[in-house]
Amino acid sequence: MKEWSPAIAQNLVMFEAPDANIQTGMMSLKRLNLTDFRCYDFARLEVDSRPIVLTGPNGAGKTNVLEAVSFLAPGRGLRAARLGEVSRRYGAQHLVSEARSPRAWAVAAQLAWDDATVDIGTGLEPTTEETGRERRIIKIDGETGKSQTDLGLLTSALWLTPQMDRLFLEGASGRRRFVDRLILGLHPDHGGPVSAYDHSMRSRNKLLKEGCRDGEWLDSVEDSMARHGIAVAVRRLETVHRLREMATGDDGPFPGAELEMQGQLESWLDDMSALDAEDRFREALSAQRKSDRGTGVTSIGPHRSDLLVYHRKHGERASQCSTGEQKALLIRIILAAAQLQTRERGRPPLLLLDEVAAHLDAKRRASLFDIICGLRIQAWMTGTDNVMFQTLGGRAQFFDISAARIEKISVTHTAFYNSI
Repeated sequence: MKEWSPAIAQNLVMFEAPDANIQTGMMSLKRLNLTDFRCYDFARLEVDSRPIVLTGPNGAGKTNVLEAVSFLAPGRGLRAARLGEVSRRYGAQHLVSEARSPRAWAVAAQLAWDDATVDIGTGLEPTTEETGRERRIIKIDGETGKSQTDLGLLTSALWLTPQMDRLFLEGASGRRRFVDRLILGLHPDHGGPVSAYDHSMRSRNKLLKEGCRDGEWLDSVEDSMARHGIAVAVRRLETVHRLREMATGDDGPFPGAELEMQGQLESWLDDMSALDAEDRFREALSAQRKSDRGTGVTSIGPHRSDLLVYHRKHGERASQCSTGEQKALLIRIILAAAQLQTRERGRPPLLLLDEVAAHLDAKRRASLFDIICGLRIQAWMTGTDNVMFQTLGGRAQFFDISAARIEKISVTHTAFYNSI
């Protein structure tokens, strides 16, 4: 077993190694190709399993690389963009052709864990330009995958971006999406019941707005909502409970976090079985038809739930903490989620950190790097200056990005060391 220095070992106290009886391995990208993706006509990165640091001026294309990596896991990527929005544009020409269908794009990679490798890829289907229909395609070792779940069985990704800094301050919908993304790393098929519930809820709202009095039709829609809604609520409760076990410790540079899912369905699930809660939800939907018809929205369900987060040591809601402590809490949750995925799946997720180092003091920044290296996570990190990453040294690989051009920097290069 690797012997860490006392300083690094102290930072790893709150993130214990996986149980010795659980076989865990290293997962990383070895190669990444981008084609007609955002600002890149074509880009290729050859990397190893160490963390990757991307530096360069604002607008150079650093976050676009992280977004490309995020598309190798299920979901809409770290910007939650529509497929056509990430297609490369050609300067002012795109203003003229904005109404045209977006061009096809692709992200391809070689994924490696232990001694195995697999080629994976995703993108906008080439026929989209002709049909005007946006459809995502999945490729695994050259074969077309059935769905994004196929990607999720191979890889997962967690990320932190500047847009997430207000997670604890804004509406509950953002926190629900945050939890659902964490669940995808454990259950790649989680998007299925979430989408099915949302579709059924929209159908119910439309029927009620249109004055539908067909009881059998509404019963059918509400039955779908009850089945999928309880499935979503159970997954959220289960994941947050397991995450809380790993995020509550007070040791280390990032504060312990208490997490709780709050909502009517969660309250029922605390007191009864999932089947009984499903029946209760179905009955409640039927009883609420009259009032929901007046408001035009469904007043009960997992779409009304919220994630509550507290600073464990101070006992404060995360929304009441300072900006710096909110950032530290969020990092703690993401690192705990990475540890949970490692334990459950036998390999860690990819970790995407966009401009995170810039918002940490030097001590916390160094501690974050120690934890990442100690957990054997391939983290992709961005920043405008190499100075922020100086404590990584040879433990990471560095790339400079300027005007959508990527160049590897040797850590043995004199100019590099002078810069840090």
